[in-house]
Amino acid sequence: MNSIAQLRKNYTLGQLSETEVSADPLLLFQLWFDQAIKAQCPEPNSMTLATADAMGNPSARIVLLKGANQNGFTFFTNYESQKGKELAVRPQAALLFHWHELERQVRIKGKVERVTSAESDDYYHSRPPASRIGAWASPQSAEIPNREFLEEAEKRLKEKFGDAPPRPEHWGGYRLHPTDIEFWQGRPSRLHDRIHYRLDGGEWKITRLAP
Repeated sequence: MNSIAQLRKNYTLGQLSETEVSADPLLLFQLWFDQAIKAQCPEPNSMTLATADAMGNPSARIVLLKGANQNGFTFFTNYESQKGKELAVRPQAALLFHWHELERQVRIKGKVERVTSAESDDYYHSRPPASRIGAWASPQSAEIPNREFLEEAEKRLKEKFGDAPPRPEHWGGYRLHPTDIEFWQGRPSRLHDRIHYRLDGGEWKITRLAP
């Protein structure tokens, strides 16, 4: 069996200069995101979401980005899930995108707040009916006795709501307002490019970090 310590790759696909990037990190993010789509990266909107509980214990999971603009980065979930409960007591989080095919990462930190009910309604009703029922059927992060518990709940709720379930009050969106964004481009010999944006007094300050 090969040693894990011997697994390595030399990164050669791109480069990133602090003198050439946009002054606005949201514009650079949109450019990279569009390039990830064009490169057919699997689920380019998948991202790691890291939160922490009241004691500072971290947890991370993969969620899907559902909006990115000057207002921030938006995702949706069950407000009563582990991440929802953690965001209620510590409304800060970190996001990580990894586009392996482009040898790129984007790290984002910031404050998190719930989106408006209207925004949650709009997205919820754009989902397939089965996904809307799933938001009702699953008590996300709670212990359940078996798989049948979910399947029975799904069946019962389909009979109750049909194809037009309303949005549960416990389900909706969050928006992360970034204060730090780092763009990472893999380079040869582990001398990677790391361009960091930090929000300072309403303006983005750009620096280069050592790899």
